[in-house]
Amino acid sequence: MPSELKIRCRNNGKRISVPFGSTLYDVYAQAGLNIEYGPVSARVNNKVQGLNYRFYNNKDVEFLSLSSPSGMRTYTRTLFFILAKAVEDTYPGAQLLIGGSVCRGYYCELRIGRPIEASDVARLKQRMQEIIDADMPIHRIQCPIEEAIEMFEKRGMRSKVQLLESQDDLYTYYYRLGDTIDYFYSCLLTHTREVHLFDLIPFYDGLLLCIPSQKEPWRLEEIEVQEKMLGVIREHHRWQEILGVQTVGELNRAIQAGYATDLINVSEALQSKKLSNIADEIADRHVRMVLLAGPSSSGKTTTAKRLAVLVMACGLRPHTISTDDYFVNRVDTPRDANGEYDFERIDAIDIPFFNAQMNALLQGEEVELPRYDFPTGERVFEGRKLRIGPDDVIILEGNHALNPVLTQQIPDEKKYRIYVSTLTTIQLDDHNHIPTTDIRLLRRILRDYKHRGFSAVDTIRRAASVRAGEEKWIFPFQHLADATFNSALLYELGVIREQVVPILEQVPERNIEYAEASRLRKFLAYFRGIPGDQVPPSSLLREFAGGSSFRY
Repeated sequence: MPSELKIRCRNNGKRISVPFGSTLYDVYAQAGLNIEYGPVSARVNNKVQGLNYRFYNNKDVEFLSLSSPSGMRTYTRTLFFILAKAVEDTYPGAQLLIGGSVCRGYYCELRIGRPIEASDVARLKQRMQEIIDADMPIHRIQCPIEEAIEMFEKRGMRSKVQLLESQDDLYTYYYRLGDTIDYFYSCLLTHTREVHLFDLIPFYDGLLLCIPSQKEPWRLEEIEVQEKMLGVIREHHRWQEILGVQTVGELNRAIQAGYATDLINVSEALQSKKLSNIADEIADRHVRMVLLAGPSSSGKTTTAKRLAVLVMACGLRPHTISTDDYFVNRVDTPRDANGEYDFERIDAIDIPFFNAQMNALLQGEEVELPRYDFPTGERVFEGRKLRIGPDDVIILEGNHALNPVLTQQIPDEKKYRIYVSTLTTIQLDDHNHIPTTDIRLLRRILRDYKHRGFSAVDTIRRAASVRAGEEKWIFPFQHLADATFNSALLYELGVIREQVVPILEQVPERNIEYAEASRLRKFLAYFRGIPGDQVPPSSLLREFAGGSSFRY
C-alpha cells in the first residue's frame, strides 16, 4: 500500500503528492487555488465527486465552482436538504414535495393539514438560515440498501422506500444533517455554511425556493412569472395523482406489475386530447399560420405533424414546414465563443430567404420548399412545391418560430402561437426532482446518434452552447404563446434507458464529457426498462427512438 499518492490538478497543471486516504479538501489546500464561489465539487478521473471524497489511488482532479452546471446542482441539492430539515424541525410530520424548476426557482408544496400562510414560509426561511449559520456538517453514509430502506420506512418516507426497493444494488448511501436523514442521487456540500445565498417566498398555494444565478453567483436568479407553464404542471400533477404514479418508485412498481402498456396508452391519450383541444381553437380562430416553437429536443417536429392530422380533422388543409430547413449552409453557420457551430442563433436561419418564401405563399404564389440535409450540412431542393388556398394553414415549427423577428411581416391576427416544452412532472422521490434539461439532453443524444451521425461526446460537448442559445433565443418568447403543450411522457425514460445507455457507454473515460455521460447513466439506472416496441408508431417519443409512422 503506497504511503503517498500523485494527484494531477487540471485547474493549474500541478502534480501534488498527498498521503494515502487524503480528501479533495486536502488536495485543494495543496493545489494553491483560489476558486471564487468554490470549490463546490470536483471531477475525479472525469467523474463528479463531493469534496469529502478520499483518494486511495493516483487520480486526475478538476475542482468545480458554483458557476459550473455540476456545481450548481450540488449547491441546489444541498438547499433541498436544508429545507427538508427545516420542515422536519418546524412542522414534524409534514410532507414536503420539491418540484421542478419553474419561474427560475423551485416550486415546493408543503402539506401541513391546512393552507400554508406567509408566516409559515417566514418560519421555514428563518430555520434554514439558522441551520446554515450553525455550519452543520453534512455526512454521507454508505450502508446495505435494506438498512437504508428500514430507516426511511421508520420515518414514514415512503417515496424513498419505494425508490430504493425498486433498485438492484446491494449497497447504497444516505445523507445525515443533525438528526435528519435523506437520500439524494448525487453529491452535496459538506457543511451548511457553504450555502451563501438563497431565498424562500410564498408562491401561489406553495412556496418558491430561489437559488443564485449560475452566471452571477453573488445574486439570486430573477423570478419570471410563468402562469401558463405552472398551470400545465398542475394539470399533469392531477393526472398523475389519478394514475397513482407520481414518483419513479411508483412507476417502477407499475412496470413490474405488468402495467407498462396501460401507462403508455393513458399517457398517449392524455397528450392527444390536449393537442386536439389546441387544434379546435386553431380552427375556431381562422388563422393562416401556426407558429410552434420550443427548446431543442422538446418534440416540436412530431407535435407539428400530429397537430396537422388533428387540424385536418377540423376541415382545414395543413402544410407543415420546419425552420430547420431554412438553415444557412454549414460553412456559413455562425460559431460560438468556443468555435463550435451555433445552430441556436436566429442568424443560423436564412431569414431573408425564409421571409421571401412565406410572403409568396400568403400571396397565393407557388414556391419550391427546401430541405436541410444534416449529414452534408447543405440546403437541397427535391421538387416539393406548395401553393396555399383559403382553407390552408401553414404549421411552422422550429426553435425560433415565436421570435417576432422571424415573422414580423405577418399580421398577428393571422398567427397562432404554441410553445412546446418537456415539463417532466414525475419525481425520483419527494425531494429529488427530474430536470427537464436532462430529459431533453437524453432525447437529443438518442436522436443525434440515430439520425444525425453525432456521437454522445459530440452532443454533450455542444450542450452548453445549446442551453445558452435557448436562454437567449427561445425562453424569452414563451410568454407570447397562445397555448403551452407539454411533450413529456410519463413512461418515456423507461424506453429511453434501453436505447441510450449503450450510446453513453461509448464515451471514453479520458474525455471530459465522461462526467456527464456517467451522471446520466447513473440517473437512468433508477428506471425499470420498457421495451420500445410497446410505443405507438405515432408517439412523439418515436421522433427520437425511431420507428415513427411519420416521415421526417
